[in-house]
Amino acid sequence: MTKVLITGGAGFIGHHVVEAILQRTEWSITLIDRLDISGNLNRLAEVGAAKNPRVRLSFHDLKAPFNDQLCAQLGEFNYIIHLAAATHVDRSIEYPLEFVMDNVVGTCNLLDFARKVGCARFVHFSTDEVFGPAPPGTAYKEDDRYRSGNPYAASKAGAEELAVSYHNTYKVPVIVTHTMNVIGRRQHPEKMVPGTIAKVRDHQKVTIHADKTLTKAGSRYYIDAYEVAKAVLFLLSCGTVGEKYNVVGERELDNLELAQFIASEQAKPLNYEMVDFHSSRPGHDLRYALNGMKMRALGWVPERNIFECLEDIIAWSLANPHWLTAKQRVRSVA
Repeated sequence: MTKVLITGGAGFIGHHVVEAILQRTEWSITLIDRLDISGNLNRLAEVGAAKNPRVRLSFHDLKAPFNDQLCAQLGEFNYIIHLAAATHVDRSIEYPLEFVMDNVVGTCNLLDFARKVGCARFVHFSTDEVFGPAPPGTAYKEDDRYRSGNPYAASKAGAEELAVSYHNTYKVPVIVTHTMNVIGRRQHPEKMVPGTIAKVRDHQKVTIHADKTLTKAGSRYYIDAYEVAKAVLFLLSCGTVGEKYNVVGERELDNLELAQFIASEQAKPLNYEMVDFHSSRPGHDLRYALNGMKMRALGWVPERNIFECLEDIIAWSLANPHWLTAKQRVRSVA
């Protein structure tokens, strides 16, 4: 039987990958998660993974090396999908060293495990933020120069370079992905989409980050987490070891358009304020953009457009309001 190891399996993107594997394959899944900030076993329960005999969970903090006992308990794997990471830019600015430990040291320990036990594919999740802000009209390709704008982005760039080095030095079969801003069901309410859904529902003001003139909102190529999960499965079969791939939504959407759509789906007015993003969020960039032609040339595109995904997310979130009310925490995740 095909065996896959997923780090951060109880996290936001991780549980969508688990769901896709359970629905589309017969594989056996081992999850590694320390269940600190991002990890939530309720996600796994809701997608039918918590008590599924094909799924097992191992508690481990990736900052610690994989000792012989843990290696023996885990066994060998056909595929390793590395999703565990500290991800929140604001927290990275406050706790930069924690992000280095979680993202760089943690990735190195996992790569060393893969080097010891072997695997057919090691998918390493990186981010669009390693490239820094994208000027209007620019969409970065996979091998463009990195210009990290905050400690989170820098830690992800460092982890990515380690993954590349382990492929070059030890022949670990690494495939790197850069993903844009990922949205979906069961996302933490501190994020843009669930936070806006809740604020519109409760008639609260929505903050829209904009340029200094307060006339141009920030923009992203948002993509649904389940579409990302399907892209991972695609790359496990069609991706080339040693290559990098941008996983991108089908169109650019600015944050004001996004908030307006969320409000219209709830048939409520949008109460919003445009705020200079540099003043309110140091280390953040107004626009990110990736070129997705490499994946398209391979034959992968998202199955749903962004508005179909948003319609689903909004309706589901309003029907499951417990995912809109979780308390925010202040420390980084692994």
